Amino acid sequence: MHRTATGRIYPLPSSPRTARPAGDVEYIKLYRERGPPRDPAVFFVLRVLPGSAIYQGRPESGSIIHPPVPQLFQESDRPWSPEKECFPLNEAPVNPQGEFVLYWMIAFRRARFNFSLERAAGWAHKLGKPLLVLEALRCDYPWAGERLHSFILQGMSENRERFRDTPALYYPYVEPEKGAGKGLLQALASSAAIVVTDEFPAFFLPHMTRAAAKDLPVKLEAVDSNGLLPLAAADKIFSTAHAFRRFLQKEIRRHLDCFPKQDPLEGLSLPVLPEVPAEVVNRWPGASEDILKATPQALAALPIDHGVRAVETRGGSSEAEERLDLFLSRNVHRYHEERNHPDEGVSSGLSPYLHFGHISVHEIFQKLRDAEDWTPEDLDVVSSGQRAGWWGMSEGAEAFLDQLVTWRELGFNMCFRNPGHDRFESLPDWARQELLKHAGDERPVLYSLETLESAETADPVWNAAQRELLREGTIQNYLRMLWGKKILEWTASPREALDVMIELNNKYALDGRDPNSYTGIFWVLGRYDRPFGPSRRVFGTIRYMSSTSTMRKLKMEEYLHRFGD
Repeated sequence: MHRTATGRIYPLPSSPRTARPAGDVEYIKLYRERGPPRDPAVFFVLRVLPGSAIYQGRPESGSIIHPPVPQLFQESDRPWSPEKECFPLNEAPVNPQGEFVLYWMIAFRRARFNFSLERAAGWAHKLGKPLLVLEALRCDYPWAGERLHSFILQGMSENRERFRDTPALYYPYVEPEKGAGKGLLQALASSAAIVVTDEFPAFFLPHMTRAAAKDLPVKLEAVDSNGLLPLAAADKIFSTAHAFRRFLQKEIRRHLDCFPKQDPLEGLSLPVLPEVPAEVVNRWPGASEDILKATPQALAALPIDHGVRAVETRGGSSEAEERLDLFLSRNVHRYHEERNHPDEGVSSGLSPYLHFGHISVHEIFQKLRDAEDWTPEDLDVVSSGQRAGWWGMSEGAEAFLDQLVTWRELGFNMCFRNPGHDRFESLPDWARQELLKHAGDERPVLYSLETLESAETADPVWNAAQRELLREGTIQNYLRMLWGKKILEWTASPREALDVMIELNNKYALDGRDPNSYTGIFWVLGRYDRPFGPSRRVFGTIRYMSSTSTMRKLKMEEYLHRFGD
């Protein structure tokens, strides 16, 4: 273990991943106690066999370190930012002669309740520099299509308006063709004093930020604004929701008074950057009005998947806030009793907005707290991992918080601590062994990916859930579990089942490609669960679910009518 300069202890993990498809990981030396690694006697690097997403090499050559070690700032040296885990991604210095501070917005796509924006604004204030916010959208990310692009663009359009009368200059860039955006970040960084970005532990973002860090001439920091509990607060992976809940109840109290500012730019006096440097904007023009409106004509011109069409659900912070207000006024009081019933429709519908960063869990919690007239003094003094009663809120609010905080942040814990979180090998040993033992069992029926994708099975309940995914970009909470269980039953092997679930979910779901989404997929295969007897064909002791039982237990007549043939 080592101690940071602020006195907080961070044990070094015994291994940064539980699944090592590319080989074993070797810790060579200890990471520097505070700040970027400079002294070769007090850091560690990872050495991984070829094929891994983690680079091999010495720190001076830009090795990626995972999980990154947080830099905690004392009151005297942190630039007007709350004490929040901030991850230095390279060794480059701050450039006092830089023209501006650059916030590279990639995950927390919002102007409110955003620690990253607050951190960047703090640097701008400390250095006396303008603040430039770059929100870019590439066209070649995995599963790029009209559905995901539209949702992101709608949020970008709103961000442009929200930043319009602030001290920051907002620069939206949408890549018109593959590779067109290459060099943009480096060009801006060459004129910047420092670059601040978002720490998000899933999809391609960790690889992108670590790779970018090697090429930037100035300091690059990634800031964690993912949840109520900082990513680095836990030094291990939790195997069950109960174990994580117990840890969370003991740890989270001291984080409940450290929320991001509602408006990080309010009252901030900064020099004005009148426009993006001409040499940059001439090569990489800002997004047009049509593209930010996500018009059909503008989307049609982009090299993305035009078969996955946009849905009625619109992106953006205002849409998220309206959904939150509606949920708190109409549905939260029923949530604990009716969230599983498709016909009741009491879910918050916030998961896509959380995924794309259009709303913060801090804002959700703050509004729920106010609606419940709650204070931290209402917390139970006993932290035993109980599912209900600990927060001291109403039953509906407690059930909602268990999903929003416990289950969501459990997934972030897995993704942050295990880069192989989306691989079959990341399953717990018992589940993996059960699935492999029954991999050769005869299936009742086998469906191809194409048949599953088009919702053409013989099961009307499953077809309805898949049609909801195709049409609306989501699946009702309970039915998403059944959806996955049937895919396991109808594919030739558990590995194929995992591939199919990831493909369909990430391609069509607005909230796919997210730690919480991977939690749901891997729960189907036994993650965070326990064995259930007796052993069954295909499943072994993995929890089994059936459509017949689901129809008997749930109110779903209207749902089946809506998404039926």
